[in-house]
Amino acid sequence: MSFILSDIQNGVMTLMLNRPDRLNSFNDEMHRQLAECLTQAERDETIRCLLITGVGRAFCAGQDLNDRNVDPDAGPPDLGASVENFYNPLIKRLAKLPKPVIAAVNGVAAGAGATLALGCDMVIAARSASFIMSFSKLGLVPDCGGTWFLPRLAGRARAMGLALLGDRNSAEQAHQWGMIWQVIEDETLNDSARQLATHFASQPTFGLGLVKKALYASETSTLDAQLDRERDFQRLAGRSDDYREGVAAFLAKRPPVFKGK
Repeated sequence: MSFILSDIQNGVMTLMLNRPDRLNSFNDEMHRQLAECLTQAERDETIRCLLITGVGRAFCAGQDLNDRNVDPDAGPPDLGASVENFYNPLIKRLAKLPKPVIAAVNGVAAGAGATLALGCDMVIAARSASFIMSFSKLGLVPDCGGTWFLPRLAGRARAMGLALLGDRNSAEQAHQWGMIWQVIEDETLNDSARQLATHFASQPTFGLGLVKKALYASETSTLDAQLDRERDFQRLAGRSDDYREGVAAFLAKRPPVFKGK
C-alpha cells in the first residue's frame, strides 16, 4: 500500500501522507516510503520545491502508537532506535535539501507530526489546523527536532509551556507566536500551497538553497563566522547561471527565466 502519494508537476514534488484512517500517523513502512521519495527529490534536478501535506482530516498525528504497544510482561522498548533510524534522518534530510520545503498543514499536527511540520522551511496551515506537542502526555520528550525548533521559533517560555503541557495550539496562535508562516482558509489551503510551491519552482533554486543553508548555520554561528559564510556563499551565488540571468533580465526589463542552476 502507498502510504506516501507522490506527484510531480511544474517542478514541484507534492508528497501526501496517506494513512487517513490513522490520522496519517507514522509506522515503519511509511517512514521507508517517505525516505525513498526524499531520495528522488535530492537527485532529480527538475524538482525545485518539495510540498508536504496530509490526506483526510489530519496532517500527521505523529507516531502510530499501535506499533508501540508496551507489553507489561516484556522488557522496556527502545524508542531511541526509532528516533535514530527514522525521525532524525528525516529532519536532517529536509534541512539539507537545497530546495525549499513547504508544509501545508491541513488538520491536526500532533507529536512528531507537529515537529515534522516545524522542520520544514515554510509552514502554512488551514485555519482549522492545530499543533499539539503531545509527547508529555505519554511521559516522552519532543523528538523530530522539537526541542531545537520550538525555542527558536516561539521563544523559551512558550516552548516550555507547549512542551510541558502538551495542550492544543491553534493555527492562529502558532502564527501569532512566529511558529508558522501563514494561516489560510481551509477551502483555499491546497491552491495556496501549490501556488507558493510553483512560485519557488520558478525561482533561482541554487541561490535559495544557499539562503536556507546560511540561515540554518546561523543558529550556532558567531557573527564573524557568519559574515565569512555570507562572503563564501555570495561568491558561489555570483557564479551561478541564475544570477547572470537575473541581472540580464533586470537590465532588459523582462521577467527572468531561472533554471535553478
